[in-house]
Amino acid sequence: MDAAQTASRIARQIATEIAATPAQVSAAAGLLDGGATVPFVARYRKEVTGGLDDTQLRTLSERLGYLREMEARRAAILGSIRDQGKLTDDLARAIAVAETKAALEDIYLPFKPKRRTKAMTARENGLEPLLRTIQSDASRDPSALARDFVQGPVETPKAALDGARDILVEELSENAEVLGKLRDFMRREAFISARVVAGKDEAGAKFSDYFDHRETWAGIPGHRALAILRAAREEVVTIDISPDPETGAARAEGIVAQGLGPVGQGPGADWLRGVAGWAWRVRLSNTMYIDLLTDLRKRAHDEAIAVFARNLRDLLLAAPAGPRATLGIDPGIRTGCKVAVVDQTGKLLDTATIYPFQPKNDLRGAEATLLALIARHGIDLIAIGNGTASRETERLVAEVLKHLPKGVKAPTKVIVSEAGASVYSASELAAKEFPNLDVSLRGAVSIARRLQDPLAELVKVPPQSIGVGQYQHDVDQRQLAKSLEAVVEDAVNAVGVDLNTASAPLLAHVAGLGPSLAQAIVTHRDAQGAFRSRAALKKVAGLGPRAFEQSAGFLRIRDGDEALDASAVHPEAYGLARKIVAACGRDLRAAMGDGVVLKRLKPEDFVTSDFGLPTVRDILAELEKPGRDPRPGFVTASFADGVEDIKDLRPGMQLEGTVTNVAAFGAFVDVGVHQDGLVHVSQLADRFVKDPHEVVKAGDVVRVRVTEVDVARKRIGLTMRKDGGQAPAEARSKPQGKPRAAKAAPPQAGQGAFGSALADALRKR
Repeated sequence: MDAAQTASRIARQIATEIAATPAQVSAAAGLLDGGATVPFVARYRKEVTGGLDDTQLRTLSERLGYLREMEARRAAILGSIRDQGKLTDDLARAIAVAETKAALEDIYLPFKPKRRTKAMTARENGLEPLLRTIQSDASRDPSALARDFVQGPVETPKAALDGARDILVEELSENAEVLGKLRDFMRREAFISARVVAGKDEAGAKFSDYFDHRETWAGIPGHRALAILRAAREEVVTIDISPDPETGAARAEGIVAQGLGPVGQGPGADWLRGVAGWAWRVRLSNTMYIDLLTDLRKRAHDEAIAVFARNLRDLLLAAPAGPRATLGIDPGIRTGCKVAVVDQTGKLLDTATIYPFQPKNDLRGAEATLLALIARHGIDLIAIGNGTASRETERLVAEVLKHLPKGVKAPTKVIVSEAGASVYSASELAAKEFPNLDVSLRGAVSIARRLQDPLAELVKVPPQSIGVGQYQHDVDQRQLAKSLEAVVEDAVNAVGVDLNTASAPLLAHVAGLGPSLAQAIVTHRDAQGAFRSRAALKKVAGLGPRAFEQSAGFLRIRDGDEALDASAVHPEAYGLARKIVAACGRDLRAAMGDGVVLKRLKPEDFVTSDFGLPTVRDILAELEKPGRDPRPGFVTASFADGVEDIKDLRPGMQLEGTVTNVAAFGAFVDVGVHQDGLVHVSQLADRFVKDPHEVVKAGDVVRVRVTEVDVARKRIGLTMRKDGGQAPAEARSKPQGKPRAAKAAPPQAGQGAFGSALADALRKR
């Protein structure tokens, strides 16, 4: 198969998987191979790809790599078998139609160079003719036939039959058809079982749900698979993957026996079928165990990474509070609360450390410091980290705000996630940004900034440290990093970046740039002043035409020399945009944002040979709302007064909270008691919900009802169903209190065995 045929084959397969046409796949592959980025292709090459979106393009890119590797392996296997002089037409056809890497390796197995085996020894001892004689005449007694092969190293008839058995077992174990049928059977029928290791009951108590666990391999959810795999890795349980012992084993042996072909009846036939059973029990059952365990691990990893990626996207695209003067507080007890003030652009203005708690208990000094900072800098927002002493700090701030002078507007206090702030504080990036600032004070700056603009600040933190993953440390770290980097890139480019205020870490995620060019842009900006136009980017050292083409549309310049630079219109389409505006009879700056005038235009009138209808529509939409931010408006939840600890919760209470994390089995919600509660997937709505993301996402403000409280194990069960059960009389009569401000950004949710164990417990209820 030549290169063109191979490319066509790959295009057809991917097209089926992403609901596109082969022509679209081929066009997108050409752009990606040429160095174009996914955000650029998705936004500015819609005519070329037929409108493939970023999700389709990400899948296309991933599958393109896999299938090209498979085609290279297909060619290598063909070459190897051909060089051995064993390639037949039937074998070549089988290799050509193999659809997976596993199927290719099954075919190649008999021809693959291998270490010395028992079957090789048996052949050298002249025992292959014994096997062929038994196969050719199953009516004869194998023991009698074996006597003629007792010679040299073969000392007994039994030894001769053992050698013949070894040859047949190897042949059955390398039979691609048998392996394929067995694998399909096991995927349908196998069970995965976990049993506690003797003496590990106490040490592995957190995995107690899996001490005696059994369910179908095909049906086990990814989070439970990961919990069992972790328990096995910590040697708390042993795992088995096998068919039903009463009926499945016999069916598996029957599948292996099919590899014998027609054997008829007689002693020889009985011996052959016995060897097939032996092959299953001794060799192939273990092969299938390894294959299915590998498949299960990959399936669970893929699911966990997808959950992490979706949660990260929701978090990065959370509503920004906007350019408002903000005071950030990193709460602490013994070491004090670190305070930092940033202006509307995130520039650090002031810092302080207050000690309102033990051992100093300087409450008056802390209040005076906060009042002074609020008055001095015109603070509009107060961001309080959600770590240790966050609720105590929130009460302190509430008291401070009561003592503001009349006429002074009280800032809004919001509890925000600290997840990853400490990682940023100790990073080389933070050290460069604030070389003379204490590490803990850098954390307060990060807390303040992430309230203003979660995306701009969180890109400075490794995604794995943000804490919205599910068993994130158990999965393939390379695959996880690749997936999360794609999420960050798509989020940054979906929002767009202010070229004159963005940090180097934020610019690094703009399509076509990267860390070195991002730093070059910042260095140029520091030396030459603010960019007046996108075109001025071409003066940045090292930024060539390709990087400019890829990045320019995602960079914004407010109040620059070119009005269109503030929009998502790409410079290559400025001429078309001006033609559209000219049709309105208006000045460019006057027309931008005037939806009434622009809506009168017909997109079809502006289609050219260079720009099709999708681009024209995008330009019109951008002119109507130039530089629009796709993120939602800023809102906060309200926690109930008097509900600050898990001990304050009672079944039946109705509360408001913020979704902190969404897993395959449900959503974690912060209701203001330091411990997130779980809304199991079955409790998310008054209907069947397959995927929790259908209902909620990280950062959502939701109303929940408490269904279960386990103080000892710090577990909270919640429901969002309207029929979620009646509260006890005392809970229904208890006042719910006045609302108080809560989180704008989600914190890290408890995960691990707790998540899966509680999910299972709620499911059983």
